Amino acid sequence: MSLIAKTPKPPYYAVIFTSHLSKDDQGYDDMAEKMVELASKQPGFIGIESARGEVGITVSYWTDVDSIKKWKANVEHSEAQRLGHEKWYSSFKTRISKVERDYGI
Repeated sequence: MSLIAKTPKPPYYAVIFTSHLSKDDQGYDDMAEKMVELASKQPGFIGIESARGEVGITVSYWTDVDSIKKWKANVEHSEAQRLGHEKWYSSFKTRISKVERDYGI
């Protein structure tokens, strides 16, 4: 997997998930890996970028808002969200943005 997602010509959407892990993060890495694999199979998924230090930031890219809603409602993803809320995250924030321009090399 590339470190920088290969995205199409805009517009498309970015889901920006910022988090701080709690002290009890047992099972988190395995679930995160499973969620990336599962998301990549969802209709509308474009790619993902992720970095974790003191704060984790994961940006997933999607073709449209409907695809994002369906991913949020996915049963396995819902279970990961529940565990995140109850166990893994001391704080988190999700933001959804429309990408209107991008550039880079």
